[in-house]
Amino acid sequence: MDGILIIDKPVGPTSHDIVSSVRKILKEKKVGHTGTLDPAATGVLPLVLGKATKLARYLTGGDKRYLATFKLGQTTDTLDAEGTVTSEKPVNVTEAQVREAVAKFVGTINQTPPMYSAKKIEGQRLYELARQGVTIEREAKRVTIHSCDVLEVKIPEVTVDVLCSAGTYVRVLAADIGELLGCGAHLKMLRRTAAGSFKIDDAVSLEALADDPAMAKTRLLPLSRALADLPTISLPIGVVKMVTSGYQLCVADLRALDTPTFGEGATIALVSDGGELVAVAEALVASSELASSRRDRRALKTERVLAGS
Repeated sequence: MDGILIIDKPVGPTSHDIVSSVRKILKEKKVGHTGTLDPAATGVLPLVLGKATKLARYLTGGDKRYLATFKLGQTTDTLDAEGTVTSEKPVNVTEAQVREAVAKFVGTINQTPPMYSAKKIEGQRLYELARQGVTIEREAKRVTIHSCDVLEVKIPEVTVDVLCSAGTYVRVLAADIGELLGCGAHLKMLRRTAAGSFKIDDAVSLEALADDPAMAKTRLLPLSRALADLPTISLPIGVVKMVTSGYQLCVADLRALDTPTFGEGATIALVSDGGELVAVAEALVASSELASSRRDRRALKTERVLAGS
């Protein structure tokens, strides 16, 4: 069974727990996930099965979309509802002030990873240190909040629809907005509604899958869907056979094909004329330089071959 299965993760289990459950339900050994979702969070959790496990590392960088509820007036040590309350303050803010504060975080911002997170520093996960009562300096990183639409304000709770770059901590966003408002806040609820091109409409619940394992075949998304957002080059059958046999495409080869726009270092999806994902490659030359480069210059470095493997 090769493809991507989207699970609507429930509250409680870890992403690894979900992988283990699906392995048992489907009796499949090759099952993995493409990035963790906190135990308290629900929603889109893409799993890779069979050959798709080779694509896992290409599926972590897409934008994410969340439905989130912030609770104003309370901060916690984990920045979410699972933690211990560390402060409580009265919430004397208006809906207009909430909307104004939220709007200030749209764009590219700095975020400091929370201590209670799976991020590793010098080989140790931050949450392991946090549980020992240890706090260390963390380097802030740049993330992008593409949009953060306020859906409802019922003081002390605020519900938002967030579209953000991979690696964004919505817990940190909640805490930072609460700090700006002067009352503090934590993340009360988080539901991921999209991860890259995978939507909640693609998802199946773990319970439904357990009741009817055969439904996995009808809900399984093709390998090509995994890399739908990447620049794609369609290969005729003769070139497909060359690539799957280890041939590395050169400038002359790409000049003869219909190539999209891409930069040096970009990840490229190579597909057959029928749309089957053949391989994933790294661009060694930008598409804008193909016309002026030597014909025999190596243009792509094949990283993963899927067809025939």
